[in-house]
Amino acid sequence: MRKGGGRLRHTLGLVSESPRVPERVDDPVMRMRWSDLAFLHWPYEPDRVQRLLPPGLEAETFDGSAWVGLIPFRMTVRASRGPAVPWVSFFPETNVRTYVRAPDGTTGIWFFSLDAAQLGAVVAARSWLGLPYEWARMAVRMDGGGGEGSVLRYRCARHDRPGRGTDHRGPRPTSTADVQIGPAIHRTDVTDLEEFVTARFRLYSVSRGNLLSMPAEHGPWPLHRARTLGLRDRLVEAAGLPRPSGDPLVLSSPGVDVRVGRPTRIA
Repeated sequence: MRKGGGRLRHTLGLVSESPRVPERVDDPVMRMRWSDLAFLHWPYEPDRVQRLLPPGLEAETFDGSAWVGLIPFRMTVRASRGPAVPWVSFFPETNVRTYVRAPDGTTGIWFFSLDAAQLGAVVAARSWLGLPYEWARMAVRMDGGGGEGSVLRYRCARHDRPGRGTDHRGPRPTSTADVQIGPAIHRTDVTDLEEFVTARFRLYSVSRGNLLSMPAEHGPWPLHRARTLGLRDRLVEAAGLPRPSGDPLVLSSPGVDVRVGRPTRIA
């Protein structure tokens, strides 16, 4: 048994022993590269997370807690065929997410928010997939050569959008994180909790009243231990969650190539 808990995967009243494996996407609608990521995660009471989910999705838990992640990174996105386009395909992104089980038995990611520095991507993703993208002023900088000891510096300040709702009435959501990359983790040393919060190959959204599911195929994450040198975040609270308490579980990754499949409606 690996560190960080056993192999049982817990949901609200459900337990699964099936391993998490990539889903095959033979005919992708998009190709992506997710680069220079930090994974920052905190445990939450499942009920706190469940009340923010749409009907049909259940918060998936690990050792009795739901987990909420703050994930800043660099995005490269392009159509299924053709090259990336300068000034369009490359931009920083930060998402706030949790892990869920759908009515069809699949598991994956529910996004509370996705901040991106490319307005076109924000508009397209909101209209096509119903994903809660927000336009933000963002930056990602690597201090060092990218290996152990290097520091990734993430900055995000959401642009104001009238009618935003709860977070429109409070301080504008921002996030500042400085993450120092630690040693690489061998695949056999990845803990069950670390796998739980990273090995995800499906995302869900609600569009025009329909619950949608999209597969995302990629190889195993090359993971590193990491630590925060500084963190000031309001994106998690802007999603309607309490302020995180305690130090986060922190990982980093140089990234993976991703093939995203066509969205399908879950009956």
